[in-house]
Amino acid sequence: MTAAQLDRRGALALPYTHVTDLYIDGAWRASASAARLDVVDPATEEVWGSVPDASPVDVDAALAAADRAFHEGPWPRLTPSERAGYLLRIADEIERRAEVMAETNTRENGSPIAETRGAAANAAGILRYFAGLSAYLEAEDVRAFPAGGAESLVRRDPVGVSVLIAPWNFPINLVVVKLAPALLAGCPVVIKPAESTPLSVRFVIEAVEAAGVPAGVVNVVTGAGTVGEALVRHPLTAKVAFTGSTAVGRRIAAACGELLRPVTLELGGKSSAIVLPDAVLEQVSGVLIRSCLRNTGQTCYISTRILAPAERYDEVVDMVTRTVAAGKLGDPFDSDTVFGPLATREQYETVLGFLASAREEGARVTTGGRPAQVDRGWFVEPTVLADVTPDMRVAREEIFGPVVTVLRYDTVDEAVQIANGTGYGLGGIVFSSDPDAALAVAERMDTGSVGINFFASNHSAPFGGRHDSGLGVEYGIEGLSAYLAYKSIHRRR
Repeated sequence: MTAAQLDRRGALALPYTHVTDLYIDGAWRASASAARLDVVDPATEEVWGSVPDASPVDVDAALAAADRAFHEGPWPRLTPSERAGYLLRIADEIERRAEVMAETNTRENGSPIAETRGAAANAAGILRYFAGLSAYLEAEDVRAFPAGGAESLVRRDPVGVSVLIAPWNFPINLVVVKLAPALLAGCPVVIKPAESTPLSVRFVIEAVEAAGVPAGVVNVVTGAGTVGEALVRHPLTAKVAFTGSTAVGRRIAAACGELLRPVTLELGGKSSAIVLPDAVLEQVSGVLIRSCLRNTGQTCYISTRILAPAERYDEVVDMVTRTVAAGKLGDPFDSDTVFGPLATREQYETVLGFLASAREEGARVTTGGRPAQVDRGWFVEPTVLADVTPDMRVAREEIFGPVVTVLRYDTVDEAVQIANGTGYGLGGIVFSSDPDAALAVAERMDTGSVGINFFASNHSAPFGGRHDSGLGVEYGIEGLSAYLAYKSIHRRR
Protein backbone atom coordinates (compact mmCIF):
# COMPACT_ATOMS: atom_id res chain seq x y z
CA MET A 1 0.00 0.00 0.00
CA THR A 2 1.15 3.52 -0.72
CA ALA A 3 1.77 6.28 1.83
CA ALA A 4 -1.39 8.08 0.69
CA GLN A 5 -3.49 5.00 1.36
CA LEU A 6 -1.91 4.59 4.78
CA ASP A 7 -2.70 8.21 5.61
CA ARG A 8 -6.33 7.63 4.63
CA ARG A 9 -6.55 4.76 7.11
CA GLY A 10 -5.12 6.97 9.83
CA ALA A 11 -7.93 9.43 9.21
CA LEU A 12 -10.67 6.84 9.72
CA ALA A 13 -12.90 7.84 12.62
CA LEU A 14 -12.97 4.42 14.27
CA PRO A 15 -14.14 4.63 17.89
CA TYR A 16 -12.30 1.51 19.04
CA THR A 17 -8.55 1.07 18.66
CA HIS A 18 -6.43 0.42 21.75
CA VAL A 19 -8.92 -0.75 24.38
CA THR A 20 -8.33 -2.11 27.87
CA ASP A 21 -11.75 -3.40 28.84
CA LEU A 22 -13.99 -6.44 28.52
CA TYR A 23 -17.78 -6.56 28.56
CA ILE A 24 -18.89 -8.40 31.68
CA ASP A 25 -22.19 -8.26 33.58
CA GLY A 26 -23.62 -5.38 31.60
CA ALA A 27 -20.60 -3.05 31.72
CA TRP A 28 -17.19 -2.49 30.19
CA ARG A 29 -14.64 -3.22 32.89
CA ALA A 30 -10.86 -3.24 32.98
CA SER A 31 -9.27 -6.60 32.39
CA ALA A 32 -7.42 -8.25 35.24
CA SER A 33 -4.68 -9.06 32.73
CA ALA A 34 -1.84 -6.77 31.68
CA ALA A 35 -1.17 -8.90 28.59
CA ARG A 36 -2.18 -7.45 25.22
CA LEU A 37 -3.00 -8.67 21.71
CA ASP A 38 -2.15 -6.41 18.77
CA VAL A 39 -4.65 -5.76 15.99
CA VAL A 40 -2.89 -5.45 12.63
CA ASP A 41 -4.15 -3.99 9.35
CA PRO A 42 -3.33 -6.76 6.85
CA ALA A 43 -3.20 -4.28 3.98
CA THR A 44 -0.48 -2.17 5.58
CA GLU A 45 0.99 -4.44 8.30
CA GLU A 46 0.43 -1.57 10.72
CA VAL A 47 -0.50 -2.21 14.34
CA TRP A 48 -3.50 0.06 14.79
CA GLY A 49 -5.26 -1.45 17.78
CA SER A 50 -4.95 -3.76 20.75
CA VAL A 51 -7.14 -5.58 23.26
CA PRO A 52 -6.65 -7.44 26.53
CA ASP A 53 -5.50 -11.05 26.49
CA ALA A 54 -7.96 -12.05 29.20
CA SER A 55 -6.86 -13.79 32.39
CA PRO A 56 -8.50 -16.72 34.19
CA VAL A 57 -10.00 -14.13 36.55
CA ASP A 58 -11.74 -12.47 33.60
CA VAL A 59 -13.02 -15.80 32.30
CA ASP A 60 -14.40 -16.67 35.73
CA ALA A 61 -16.09 -13.26 36.01
CA ALA A 62 -17.74 -13.47 32.59
CA LEU A 63 -19.08 -16.97 33.11
CA ALA A 64 -20.21 -16.17 36.65
CA ALA A 65 -22.16 -13.18 35.31
CA ALA A 66 -23.80 -15.34 32.65
CA ASP A 67 -24.57 -18.03 35.23
CA ARG A 68 -26.27 -15.51 37.53
CA ALA A 69 -28.27 -14.19 34.59
CA PHE A 70 -29.41 -17.74 33.89
CA HIS A 71 -30.32 -18.80 37.42
CA GLU A 72 -31.37 -15.50 38.99
CA GLY A 73 -32.06 -13.00 36.23
CA PRO A 74 -35.18 -12.36 34.18
CA TRP A 75 -33.92 -13.50 30.78
CA PRO A 76 -34.79 -17.23 30.84
CA ARG A 77 -38.09 -16.41 32.52
CA LEU A 78 -39.29 -14.01 29.83
CA THR A 79 -41.62 -15.45 27.24
CA PRO A 80 -40.04 -16.23 23.86
CA SER A 81 -42.06 -13.38 22.36
CA GLU A 82 -40.60 -10.97 24.90
CA ARG A 83 -37.08 -12.14 24.10
CA ALA A 84 -37.90 -11.82 20.40
CA GLY A 85 -38.71 -8.16 20.97
CA TYR A 86 -35.16 -7.63 22.20
CA LEU A 87 -33.76 -9.40 19.14
CA LEU A 88 -35.71 -7.07 16.87
CA ARG A 89 -34.34 -4.03 18.69
CA ILE A 90 -30.78 -5.40 18.48
CA ALA A 91 -31.27 -5.84 14.73
CA ASP A 92 -32.32 -2.21 14.33
CA GLU A 93 -29.38 -1.00 16.40
CA ILE A 94 -26.86 -3.05 14.44
CA GLU A 95 -28.11 -1.55 11.17
CA ARG A 96 -27.59 1.95 12.62
CA ARG A 97 -23.90 1.09 13.05
CA ALA A 98 -23.42 -0.48 9.63
CA GLU A 99 -20.75 1.79 8.15
CA VAL A 100 -18.42 2.15 11.11
CA MET A 101 -18.73 -1.57 11.81
CA ALA A 102 -17.82 -2.34 8.20
CA GLU A 103 -14.79 -0.03 8.30
CA THR A 104 -13.56 -1.62 11.53
CA ASN A 105 -14.08 -5.12 10.13
CA THR A 106 -12.16 -4.26 6.93
CA ARG A 107 -9.27 -2.79 8.86
CA GLU A 108 -9.15 -5.85 11.12
CA ASN A 109 -9.08 -8.58 8.49
CA GLY A 110 -8.74 -6.96 5.06
CA SER A 111 -12.13 -8.10 3.76
CA PRO A 112 -13.14 -5.79 0.89
CA ILE A 113 -15.44 -3.01 2.04
CA ALA A 114 -17.99 -4.15 -0.54
CA GLU A 115 -18.19 -7.38 1.48
CA THR A 116 -18.19 -5.92 4.98
CA ARG A 117 -20.84 -3.32 4.15
CA GLY A 118 -23.30 -6.18 3.89
CA ALA A 119 -22.53 -7.55 7.36
CA ALA A 120 -24.97 -5.37 9.32
CA ALA A 121 -27.93 -6.12 7.06
CA ASN A 122 -27.16 -9.84 7.13
CA ALA A 123 -26.77 -9.85 10.91
CA ALA A 124 -30.05 -7.97 11.29
CA GLY A 125 -31.72 -10.49 9.01
CA ILE A 126 -30.49 -13.38 11.15
CA LEU A 127 -31.80 -11.72 14.31
CA ARG A 128 -35.18 -11.03 12.73
CA TYR A 129 -35.48 -14.56 11.41
CA PHE A 130 -34.88 -16.11 14.83
CA ALA A 131 -37.20 -13.58 16.47
CA GLY A 132 -39.85 -15.00 14.14
CA LEU A 133 -39.43 -18.43 15.72
CA SER A 134 -40.83 -17.31 19.07
CA ALA A 135 -44.21 -18.82 18.18
CA TYR A 136 -42.51 -22.19 17.64
CA LEU A 137 -41.16 -22.09 21.19
CA GLU A 138 -44.50 -21.02 22.60
CA ALA A 139 -46.58 -23.65 20.84
CA GLU A 140 -47.91 -26.39 23.11
CA ASP A 141 -46.36 -29.76 22.23
CA VAL A 142 -48.50 -32.66 23.48
CA ARG A 143 -47.86 -36.19 22.20
CA ALA A 144 -50.10 -39.17 22.83
CA PHE A 145 -48.71 -42.52 23.93
CA PRO A 146 -48.93 -44.98 21.02
CA ALA A 147 -50.89 -47.43 23.18
CA GLY A 148 -53.26 -44.70 24.36
CA GLY A 149 -54.33 -43.72 27.88
CA ALA A 150 -51.57 -41.19 28.51
CA GLU A 151 -49.77 -38.24 26.96
CA SER A 152 -46.46 -36.42 27.14
CA LEU A 153 -45.89 -32.69 27.42
CA VAL A 154 -42.65 -31.85 25.61
CA ARG A 155 -40.91 -28.82 27.11
CA ARG A 156 -38.11 -26.89 25.42
CA ASP A 157 -35.87 -25.36 28.07
CA PRO A 158 -32.76 -23.22 27.50
CA VAL A 159 -29.67 -25.39 27.73
CA GLY A 160 -27.83 -22.83 29.85
CA VAL A 161 -24.73 -20.64 29.65
CA SER A 162 -23.35 -20.84 26.12
CA VAL A 163 -19.82 -20.06 24.97
CA LEU A 164 -19.68 -18.65 21.44
CA ILE A 165 -16.26 -18.72 19.74
CA ALA A 166 -16.05 -16.90 16.41
CA PRO A 167 -13.48 -16.92 13.57
CA TRP A 168 -11.71 -14.01 11.89
CA ASN A 169 -13.11 -14.24 8.36
CA PHE A 170 -16.70 -13.08 9.11
CA PRO A 171 -16.40 -11.76 12.68
CA ILE A 172 -19.91 -10.24 12.85
CA ASN A 173 -22.21 -12.70 11.13
CA LEU A 174 -20.55 -15.79 12.56
CA VAL A 175 -21.13 -14.37 16.04
CA VAL A 176 -24.72 -13.35 15.37
CA VAL A 177 -25.71 -16.72 13.89
CA LYS A 178 -24.88 -18.17 17.32
CA LEU A 179 -26.03 -15.24 19.44
CA ALA A 180 -29.54 -14.94 17.95
CA PRO A 181 -30.75 -18.52 18.62
CA ALA A 182 -29.03 -18.61 22.01
CA LEU A 183 -30.80 -15.44 23.14
CA LEU A 184 -34.19 -16.51 21.79
CA ALA A 185 -33.84 -19.86 23.58
CA GLY A 186 -33.11 -18.03 26.86
CA CYS A 187 -29.38 -18.77 27.12
CA PRO A 188 -26.94 -16.14 28.44
CA VAL A 189 -23.69 -16.14 26.50
CA VAL A 190 -19.99 -15.41 26.67
CA ILE A 191 -18.52 -14.43 23.30
CA LYS A 192 -14.87 -14.85 22.40
CA PRO A 193 -13.98 -13.22 19.07
CA ALA A 194 -10.91 -14.33 17.12
CA GLU A 195 -7.73 -12.76 18.42
CA SER A 196 -7.06 -10.92 15.14
CA THR A 197 -10.61 -9.46 14.85
CA PRO A 198 -11.63 -8.46 18.38
CA LEU A 199 -12.89 -4.91 17.80
CA SER A 200 -15.82 -5.05 15.36
CA VAL A 201 -17.84 -7.21 17.78
CA ARG A 202 -18.01 -4.22 20.11
CA PHE A 203 -20.65 -2.72 17.83
CA VAL A 204 -22.81 -5.78 18.43
CA ILE A 205 -22.44 -5.12 22.16
CA GLU A 206 -23.38 -1.47 21.61
CA ALA A 207 -26.54 -2.74 19.93
CA VAL A 208 -27.24 -5.17 22.78
CA GLU A 209 -26.90 -2.35 25.32
CA ALA A 210 -29.06 0.03 23.30
CA ALA A 211 -31.75 -2.65 23.07
CA GLY A 212 -31.86 -2.88 26.88
CA VAL A 213 -30.77 -6.50 27.25
CA PRO A 214 -30.37 -7.25 30.99
CA ALA A 215 -26.92 -7.34 32.56
CA GLY A 216 -25.04 -10.63 32.34
CA VAL A 217 -27.00 -11.99 29.38
CA VAL A 218 -24.24 -11.09 26.88
CA ASN A 219 -20.57 -10.96 27.84
CA VAL A 220 -17.37 -10.62 25.78
CA VAL A 221 -13.81 -11.63 26.61
CA THR A 222 -10.91 -11.25 24.20
CA GLY A 223 -7.78 -13.34 24.10
CA ALA A 224 -5.69 -16.03 22.52
CA GLY A 225 -6.46 -19.71 22.19
CA THR A 226 -5.83 -20.38 25.88
CA VAL A 227 -8.80 -18.16 26.71
CA GLY A 228 -11.02 -20.18 24.40
CA GLU A 229 -9.84 -23.41 25.98
CA ALA A 230 -10.57 -22.06 29.46
CA LEU A 231 -14.09 -21.08 28.38
CA VAL A 232 -14.76 -24.48 26.82
CA ARG A 233 -13.61 -26.41 29.89
CA HIS A 234 -15.07 -24.12 32.56
CA PRO A 235 -17.53 -25.83 34.93
CA LEU A 236 -20.15 -23.08 34.39
CA THR A 237 -20.24 -23.62 30.62
CA ALA A 238 -23.27 -25.63 29.49
CA LYS A 239 -22.93 -25.39 25.69
CA VAL A 240 -20.20 -24.51 23.17
CA ALA A 241 -20.55 -23.22 19.60
CA PHE A 242 -17.40 -22.82 17.52
CA THR A 243 -16.59 -21.83 13.96
CA GLY A 244 -13.01 -22.28 12.82
CA SER A 245 -10.44 -24.79 11.72
CA THR A 246 -10.95 -28.53 11.81
CA ALA A 247 -7.80 -28.97 13.92
CA VAL A 248 -9.08 -26.69 16.69
CA GLY A 249 -12.58 -28.13 16.33
CA ARG A 250 -11.24 -31.60 17.08
CA ARG A 251 -9.71 -30.37 20.33
CA ILE A 252 -12.95 -28.66 21.34
CA ALA A 253 -14.95 -31.76 20.45
CA ALA A 254 -12.62 -33.90 22.56
CA ALA A 255 -13.02 -31.60 25.54
CA CYS A 256 -16.81 -31.46 25.19
CA GLY A 257 -16.99 -35.22 24.78
CA GLU A 258 -15.00 -35.70 27.94
CA LEU A 259 -17.29 -33.28 29.79
CA LEU A 260 -20.51 -34.53 28.14
CA ARG A 261 -21.14 -30.96 26.99
CA PRO A 262 -23.21 -30.23 23.87
CA VAL A 263 -21.22 -28.61 21.07
CA THR A 264 -21.85 -27.22 17.59
CA LEU A 265 -18.84 -27.14 15.29
CA GLU A 266 -18.76 -25.43 11.90
CA LEU A 267 -15.32 -26.26 10.53
CA GLY A 268 -13.30 -26.33 7.32
CA GLY A 269 -14.27 -27.36 3.83
CA LYS A 270 -12.90 -28.42 0.48
CA SER A 271 -16.02 -28.09 -1.62
CA SER A 272 -16.44 -28.77 -5.33
CA ALA A 273 -18.33 -27.09 -8.13
CA ILE A 274 -19.33 -29.72 -10.68
CA VAL A 275 -19.72 -28.18 -14.12
CA LEU A 276 -21.94 -30.57 -16.08
CA PRO A 277 -21.40 -30.82 -19.85
CA ASP A 278 -24.49 -28.74 -20.64
CA ALA A 279 -23.60 -25.83 -18.33
CA VAL A 280 -23.76 -22.30 -19.75
CA LEU A 281 -20.31 -20.97 -18.95
CA GLU A 282 -21.33 -17.31 -19.09
CA GLN A 283 -23.73 -18.00 -16.23
CA VAL A 284 -21.03 -19.82 -14.31
CA SER A 285 -18.72 -16.84 -14.77
CA GLY A 286 -21.34 -14.49 -13.36
CA VAL A 287 -21.41 -16.21 -9.97
CA LEU A 288 -17.95 -17.77 -9.90
CA ILE A 289 -16.14 -15.34 -7.62
CA ARG A 290 -19.03 -15.12 -5.14
CA SER A 291 -19.43 -18.90 -5.10
CA CYS A 292 -15.81 -20.04 -5.35
CA LEU A 293 -13.56 -17.19 -4.13
CA ARG A 294 -15.71 -15.07 -1.83
CA ASN A 295 -13.85 -12.87 0.65
CA THR A 296 -10.49 -13.43 -1.11
CA GLY A 297 -11.05 -17.16 -0.80
CA GLN A 298 -11.23 -16.96 3.00
CA THR A 299 -14.62 -18.64 3.32
CA CYS A 300 -15.25 -22.16 4.55
CA TYR A 301 -18.04 -23.33 2.22
CA ILE A 302 -16.88 -21.95 -1.14
CA SER A 303 -16.26 -24.41 -3.97
CA THR A 304 -12.57 -23.88 -4.64
CA ARG A 305 -12.35 -27.09 -6.70
CA ILE A 306 -14.00 -26.72 -10.10
CA LEU A 307 -14.66 -30.07 -11.77
CA ALA A 308 -14.84 -29.73 -15.55
CA PRO A 309 -15.85 -32.34 -18.15
CA ALA A 310 -12.92 -33.52 -20.26
CA GLU A 311 -14.60 -32.46 -23.51
CA ARG A 312 -14.92 -28.87 -22.26
CA TYR A 313 -11.92 -28.71 -19.97
CA ASP A 314 -9.90 -26.10 -21.87
CA GLU A 315 -13.02 -23.98 -22.36
CA VAL A 316 -13.75 -24.05 -18.62
CA VAL A 317 -10.14 -23.23 -17.73
CA ASP A 318 -10.20 -20.24 -20.09
CA MET A 319 -13.47 -18.97 -18.60
CA VAL A 320 -12.27 -19.34 -15.01
CA THR A 321 -8.95 -17.69 -15.84
CA ARG A 322 -10.59 -14.67 -17.50
CA THR A 323 -13.08 -14.25 -14.67
CA VAL A 324 -10.53 -14.43 -11.88
CA ALA A 325 -7.97 -12.26 -13.68
CA ALA A 326 -10.60 -9.55 -14.18
CA GLY A 327 -11.24 -9.21 -10.44
CA LYS A 328 -9.45 -6.19 -8.99
CA LEU A 329 -6.80 -6.87 -6.35
CA GLY A 330 -6.05 -3.91 -4.13
CA ASP A 331 -6.91 -1.67 -1.24
CA PRO A 332 -9.85 -3.29 0.58
CA PHE A 333 -11.24 0.18 1.32
CA ASP A 334 -11.84 0.80 -2.40
CA SER A 335 -15.43 -0.11 -3.19
CA ASP A 336 -14.48 -1.80 -6.48
CA THR A 337 -11.84 -4.08 -4.95
CA VAL A 338 -12.69 -7.75 -5.36
CA PHE A 339 -9.64 -9.33 -3.74
CA GLY A 340 -8.01 -7.87 -0.63
CA PRO A 341 -5.10 -9.11 1.46
CA LEU A 342 -4.90 -12.31 3.44
CA ALA A 343 -6.08 -11.63 6.98
CA THR A 344 -2.89 -12.59 8.82
CA ARG A 345 0.80 -13.10 8.08
CA GLU A 346 0.40 -16.76 9.03
CA GLN A 347 -2.34 -17.23 6.43
CA TYR A 348 -0.29 -15.37 3.80
CA GLU A 349 2.64 -17.73 4.33
CA THR A 350 0.31 -20.75 4.31
CA VAL A 351 -1.14 -19.79 0.92
CA LEU A 352 2.32 -19.22 -0.57
CA GLY A 353 3.27 -22.67 0.69
CA PHE A 354 0.31 -24.19 -1.15
CA LEU A 355 1.30 -22.42 -4.37
CA ALA A 356 4.84 -23.77 -4.09
CA SER A 357 3.56 -27.30 -3.58
CA ALA A 358 1.22 -26.95 -6.58
CA ARG A 359 4.13 -26.12 -8.87
CA GLU A 360 6.22 -28.94 -7.46
CA GLU A 361 3.40 -31.44 -8.11
CA GLY A 362 2.83 -30.34 -11.68
CA ALA A 363 -0.13 -27.94 -11.56
CA ARG A 364 -0.22 -25.26 -14.26
CA VAL A 365 -0.70 -21.63 -13.22
CA THR A 366 -2.96 -19.84 -15.72
CA THR A 367 -3.11 -16.55 -13.81
CA GLY A 368 -1.60 -15.25 -10.59
CA GLY A 369 0.43 -17.65 -8.52
CA ARG A 370 2.72 -15.31 -6.60
CA PRO A 371 2.81 -12.49 -4.05
CA ALA A 372 1.35 -9.26 -5.39
CA GLN A 373 3.70 -6.43 -6.26
CA VAL A 374 2.72 -3.97 -3.53
CA ASP A 375 4.63 -1.74 -1.15
CA ARG A 376 3.35 -3.62 1.87
CA GLY A 377 0.55 -5.91 2.98
CA TRP A 378 -0.23 -9.63 2.78
CA PHE A 379 -1.47 -9.72 -0.82
CA VAL A 380 -1.37 -12.79 -3.06
CA GLU A 381 -2.39 -12.57 -6.70
CA PRO A 382 -5.72 -14.32 -7.39
CA THR A 383 -4.67 -17.66 -8.81
CA VAL A 384 -6.10 -20.33 -11.09
CA LEU A 385 -4.42 -23.74 -11.13
CA ALA A 386 -5.13 -26.06 -14.04
CA ASP A 387 -4.10 -29.67 -14.67
CA VAL A 388 -4.77 -30.40 -11.00
CA THR A 389 -5.33 -34.02 -10.03
CA PRO A 390 -7.23 -35.26 -6.95
CA ASP A 391 -4.06 -36.51 -5.26
CA MET A 392 -2.35 -33.10 -5.22
CA ARG A 393 -2.14 -31.24 -1.92
CA VAL A 394 -4.00 -28.23 -3.34
CA ALA A 395 -6.87 -30.55 -4.26
CA ARG A 396 -7.07 -32.22 -0.85
CA GLU A 397 -6.40 -29.55 1.78
CA GLU A 398 -8.20 -26.30 2.56
CA ILE A 399 -6.13 -23.39 1.23
CA PHE A 400 -8.22 -20.47 2.54
CA GLY A 401 -6.89 -17.96 0.06
CA PRO A 402 -7.49 -16.59 -3.46
CA VAL A 403 -6.74 -19.88 -5.19
CA VAL A 404 -9.09 -21.99 -7.30
CA THR A 405 -8.22 -25.34 -8.88
CA VAL A 406 -9.68 -26.89 -12.03
CA LEU A 407 -9.85 -30.68 -12.17
CA ARG A 408 -10.83 -32.86 -15.11
CA TYR A 409 -13.44 -35.65 -15.12
CA ASP A 410 -14.57 -38.08 -17.82
CA THR A 411 -18.00 -39.15 -16.49
CA VAL A 412 -20.52 -37.72 -14.06
CA ASP A 413 -19.93 -40.70 -11.80
CA GLU A 414 -16.26 -39.79 -11.67
CA ALA A 415 -17.11 -36.15 -10.91
CA VAL A 416 -19.26 -37.20 -7.94
CA GLN A 417 -16.51 -39.52 -6.75
CA ILE A 418 -13.95 -36.71 -6.88
CA ALA A 419 -16.32 -34.30 -5.12
CA ASN A 420 -16.89 -36.83 -2.34
CA GLY A 421 -13.26 -37.83 -2.20
CA THR A 422 -12.08 -35.49 0.54
CA GLY A 423 -12.49 -35.77 4.29
CA TYR A 424 -14.75 -32.73 4.24
CA GLY A 425 -18.45 -32.22 3.52
CA LEU A 426 -19.59 -28.61 3.87
CA GLY A 427 -20.67 -27.03 0.56
CA GLY A 428 -20.86 -27.67 -3.16
CA ILE A 429 -22.42 -26.50 -6.40
CA VAL A 430 -23.78 -28.13 -9.55
CA PHE A 431 -23.82 -26.06 -12.73
CA SER A 432 -26.21 -27.24 -15.43
CA SER A 433 -28.92 -25.98 -17.77
CA ASP A 434 -31.02 -29.03 -16.84
CA PRO A 435 -32.57 -28.57 -13.35
CA ASP A 436 -33.47 -32.24 -13.01
CA ALA A 437 -30.00 -33.44 -13.94
CA ALA A 438 -28.45 -30.93 -11.55
CA LEU A 439 -30.72 -32.03 -8.71
CA ALA A 440 -29.86 -35.67 -9.33
CA VAL A 441 -26.14 -34.90 -8.99
CA ALA A 442 -26.72 -32.68 -5.95
CA GLU A 443 -28.52 -35.55 -4.22
CA ARG A 444 -25.41 -37.71 -4.64
CA MET A 445 -22.98 -35.19 -3.13
CA ASP A 446 -21.99 -36.08 0.43
CA THR A 447 -22.11 -32.60 1.89
CA GLY A 448 -24.20 -30.43 4.17
CA SER A 449 -25.30 -27.91 1.52
CA VAL A 450 -25.38 -27.88 -2.28
CA GLY A 451 -26.33 -25.02 -4.59
CA ILE A 452 -27.67 -25.40 -8.10
CA ASN A 453 -26.14 -22.75 -10.37
CA PHE A 454 -25.28 -20.58 -7.34
CA PHE A 455 -24.55 -20.90 -3.62
CA ALA A 456 -25.99 -18.96 -0.70
CA SER A 457 -26.99 -19.47 2.92
CA ASN A 458 -30.68 -19.44 3.82
CA HIS A 459 -31.46 -18.29 7.37
CA SER A 460 -34.37 -20.71 7.52
CA ALA A 461 -32.49 -23.80 6.30
CA PRO A 462 -29.94 -25.75 8.36
CA PHE A 463 -26.28 -25.13 7.53
CA GLY A 464 -23.62 -27.51 8.74
CA GLY A 465 -20.94 -29.91 7.70
CA ARG A 466 -20.38 -33.62 7.52
CA HIS A 467 -17.24 -35.57 8.38
CA ASP A 468 -14.29 -33.20 8.99
CA SER A 469 -16.50 -30.17 8.36
CA GLY A 470 -18.20 -30.26 11.72
CA LEU A 471 -20.95 -31.40 14.05
CA GLY A 472 -24.48 -30.08 14.22
CA VAL A 473 -25.99 -27.20 12.26
CA GLU A 474 -26.68 -23.50 12.46
CA TYR A 475 -29.64 -21.54 11.00
CA GLY A 476 -33.23 -22.71 10.91
CA ILE A 477 -35.28 -24.35 13.64
CA GLU A 478 -32.52 -26.95 13.76
CA GLY A 479 -29.99 -24.27 14.74
CA LEU A 480 -32.32 -23.02 17.47
CA SER A 481 -32.70 -26.55 18.81
CA ALA A 482 -28.97 -26.65 19.56
CA TYR A 483 -29.62 -24.23 22.45
CA LEU A 484 -32.55 -26.18 23.89
CA ALA A 485 -32.76 -29.00 26.43
CA TYR A 486 -35.83 -31.19 26.06
CA LYS A 487 -37.99 -32.50 28.88
CA SER A 488 -40.93 -34.91 28.52
CA ILE A 489 -43.58 -34.80 31.25
CA HIS A 490 -45.73 -37.93 31.11
CA ARG A 491 -49.27 -37.93 32.51
CA ARG A 492 -52.37 -40.04 32.27
CA ARG A 493 -55.34 -38.52 30.60
